[in-house]
Amino acid sequence: MHVKELFDLTGQVAVVTGGGRGLGKQIAEGFAEAGANVVVCSRKEAACMEVSEQLKKMGVESLALKCDITNPEDIENLVAKTLEKFGRIDILVNNSGATWGAPVEEMPLSAWQKVMNTNVTGTFLMSQAVGKVMLEQQYGKIINIASVAGLKGSNPKLMDTIGYNSSKGAVITFTKDLAVKWGPRGIYVNAIAPGFFPTQMSKVTMEKGSEQFLEGTPLRKFGTENDLKGAVVFLASKASDFITGEILVVDGGTNAT
Repeated sequence: MHVKELFDLTGQVAVVTGGGRGLGKQIAEGFAEAGANVVVCSRKEAACMEVSEQLKKMGVESLALKCDITNPEDIENLVAKTLEKFGRIDILVNNSGATWGAPVEEMPLSAWQKVMNTNVTGTFLMSQAVGKVMLEQQYGKIINIASVAGLKGSNPKLMDTIGYNSSKGAVITFTKDLAVKWGPRGIYVNAIAPGFFPTQMSKVTMEKGSEQFLEGTPLRKFGTENDLKGAVVFLASKASDFITGEILVVDGGTNAT
């Protein structure tokens, strides 16, 4: 197989949660550019519709759906409408996320629960529901969006986000265990751990510690609107057909320091 074919996603169907903005939008665009039909979902349907219309202009089909990933009924509706439109689901990207900044001793329980429910339980619920479809197909690729924050501790002066860090660590372990459970049945499960990308969720943190973050990044730059596309298409395509249970770090070298 030619290397260009290895990265070709023509005709495949991808679901991207949190696809209406930030990293999710970039991921959805990358899939469309590689030829995949893309279902974009989040709690904010209007933002997803805007992205979906942009994707259609790239020559692929797209759906925009409202979905709270902590709500099983919303997820069931998403899966049903995706199957009604496309008949299959080849790729799932669990990108939706939440964070909360507070010293550990002051963090409200409700905030901890919100972050864990979105980042961990939501990832589980989406993987479970879409995974049932993939198991019937005996094929599928699940890509979880973790974070370098889930790989080690963070300086509280820069990232006082115990719930977020803990949740992303859980996503990393979830990824590895699910890969072992479902690998024999044709399902690939990997994760991407991004470093610092300017998004609405990370904006305040990055503005506060911009210089320190760059000093701790060997490439001395932040992620751009293109820096996740290659990684996610790689993990979604045949190019990664002998890889599962892995965490691909995309952080400009931050984790190496």
